[in-house]
Amino acid sequence: MDDQAFRLQAREWLEANFPQEMRFPPRRLDFNQAMDWHKKLNEKGWVAPGWPEQYGGMGLSPYQQIIFAEELDKVGAFIIPSFGVTMLGPLLLGYGTDEQRAEYLPKILSGEHIWCQGYSEPGAGSDLASLRTSAVPDGDDYIVNGQKTWTTMAQQANWVFLLVRTDKDAKKQKGISFLLVPMDTPGITVREIDNIGGYSEFAEVFFDDVRVPRSNMVGEVNQGWTMAKALLGAERILLGSPKLAKFPMQRLKALATDFGLFEDAVFKERFTKLHMDVEDSVAVYVRMLEVLRRGEVLGPEVSILKLAVTEMFQQVADLILDAAAEFGGTEAVIPLSDGSSYKPANTYYLSRPSTIYGGSSQVQRNILAKAVLKLPG
Repeated sequence: MDDQAFRLQAREWLEANFPQEMRFPPRRLDFNQAMDWHKKLNEKGWVAPGWPEQYGGMGLSPYQQIIFAEELDKVGAFIIPSFGVTMLGPLLLGYGTDEQRAEYLPKILSGEHIWCQGYSEPGAGSDLASLRTSAVPDGDDYIVNGQKTWTTMAQQANWVFLLVRTDKDAKKQKGISFLLVPMDTPGITVREIDNIGGYSEFAEVFFDDVRVPRSNMVGEVNQGWTMAKALLGAERILLGSPKLAKFPMQRLKALATDFGLFEDAVFKERFTKLHMDVEDSVAVYVRMLEVLRRGEVLGPEVSILKLAVTEMFQQVADLILDAAAEFGGTEAVIPLSDGSSYKPANTYYLSRPSTIYGGSSQVQRNILAKAVLKLPG
């Protein structure tokens, strides 16, 4: 199917099937709120746009994945991404065993398994290789102890993919392994963290003598850093998706139209420049998706995408507050003429941490300086 035919098919099906009550919500819908929609997508076979068809994915080309994301934006799908689909699935396709793929991939697609990411720790965020959560062998199991933080929607997930230290004496990148852990395992405690918007998307997770079967390790023991880097690349692709800035640009356009701001030459110039920058990022995004589609590992250049898109997201959020005028600094929800409503403050709240999580902008610049431009450390 050519790109235009796919766009029309996706547009018609989404318009007919995406629930009206889920369109343009005031904040991102969580896993529980979006589960019925996930199941409907699964019935259509449209849960995993980038996965190969043989594993239940859509097998879309990189550009068609952009098309699909754009059409989701048009119906107002503002949902926390499935980390099983966007992160763990591709990692299992590249590094998992046949048995692991058969066990976990179908349950990601069906929604039976809801995954969260156990990476960051207190003192090991941007410097992830300093993580201290340990996994000590004990018979057929590992015993896991430690803490993870800023774990998105851990309070709703029933599985976590976890980076653990399996050799405390090795160089810090060399002693790390990758485990899959059920969240109902005895010894796991989850504590929610409220964000600046007053709601909980994050949590801290504690592991106290948690017993995990050795068969739940992905890849070889002490070789998890390779997978960690691959998954960080995939995460930066996710966080560097133009969707991050394109969705609020769509809301900005609707807000500005209702407020008559396109009659203001200064506003129109600012809007147009941002719009062009966001559209330019699509070309970079497609190029990097193509690398993943070929089964290759993204290099440090993926930092360009994460850096650019998250900073554009903040610029869009700033312009939204300007456009909202007296409503921009309040908790106001503004009714729009397209039948939706919009809370400008929520976009601002979401934009602020985007240049921190997934590797801060400073870290991204350091990566590019050292690994791409070959500047001294």
